[in-house]
Amino acid sequence: MPAWGAAPLVMVDQGHGQRFVIEQKGELQLSRFGAILGEEGLRVVSSRERLTDESLRQAAGLVISGPFTPLAPAEVDAVIRFAERGGRVALMLHIGPPVGVLMQRVGVAFSNGVLHEQHNLVGDDDISFQVRDLTAHPLFTGIDHFSLYGGWALSGQTPLARTSAETWVDLNGDRQLTERDAMDRFAVVVEGSIGAGRILIFGDDAIFLNRYLDEANSRLARNLAQWLGGR
Repeated sequence: MPAWGAAPLVMVDQGHGQRFVIEQKGELQLSRFGAILGEEGLRVVSSRERLTDESLRQAAGLVISGPFTPLAPAEVDAVIRFAERGGRVALMLHIGPPVGVLMQRVGVAFSNGVLHEQHNLVGDDDISFQVRDLTAHPLFTGIDHFSLYGGWALSGQTPLARTSAETWVDLNGDRQLTERDAMDRFAVVVEGSIGAGRILIFGDDAIFLNRYLDEANSRLARNLAQWLGGR
């Protein structure tokens, strides 16, 4: 772990086919998110190497955002050990399968389709919407909502943020709400304990992309930075 008095080190994983990275400044990149982590007093490094005990040894936090290729079994083991030692992991889904094994290990499942909301929509489609059912948690200090742009439902561990009760998943693939689909109040952010550490899972990775860092999502990013640093 980092030396006493040093700023907490957060590693941003970019070794699993991520298309949205902290070094790029385009609208669909994470450069502003990376800058926010630094502004909140964290030392930020990105890595395209495999996740191992050694690569994570100095880190206080680990961000895995939008992977497109799976974590290898040994990498999943390393992430679990990292958390068990007290590390904090923030995981954001673009698609679920690349992190499916890790999520299974921590007792969280994801839906087989994206969420369609009927309230608090953002823009012209029903997959972009504000999430307003927030649990009292430091992650949501100073905000009463944040926005998703194509997210997945999560189940397992402690739900921190949920959709309205009229959100649905298109189970039969006909692109319209029918009695065969699932409608519920779905969790989109969950938190769990792993040994001495913690994991936060977001059902969407677009939340922190440059294009979508409005006032609420930016404050959420700052609160996440504090969480990653163990504050």
